[in-house]
Amino acid sequence: MGASRLLKWVSGGLEALLGIPLLGGSIVVGLYWTPLLVMLALHIVSLIISSKENRKKTGHILGIVTSCVAWIPFVGMIMHIISAIFLMIEAGKDE
Repeated sequence: MGASRLLKWVSGGLEALLGIPLLGGSIVVGLYWTPLLVMLALHIVSLIISSKENRKKTGHILGIVTSCVAWIPFVGMIMHIISAIFLMIEAGKDE
């Protein structure tokens, strides 16, 4: 398993966690929005690695957008869920 595929599984799992109603919001607000900055950094690093390994980048680009707009309550939850789905589908595919 390549590094980009592993990072897709990890970031997809974290996005899914943050997309859980009430729990994800509590984590983000309780840690003063730091998880959004951590996820932004993770997606940027993962995007660079995916680019070098010629893997799909859609999930990480969507994750970057999600990290930027996730401070909006319901929009953030929906975007985290969508990002998680894209990342896990990309991670599950063999390329």
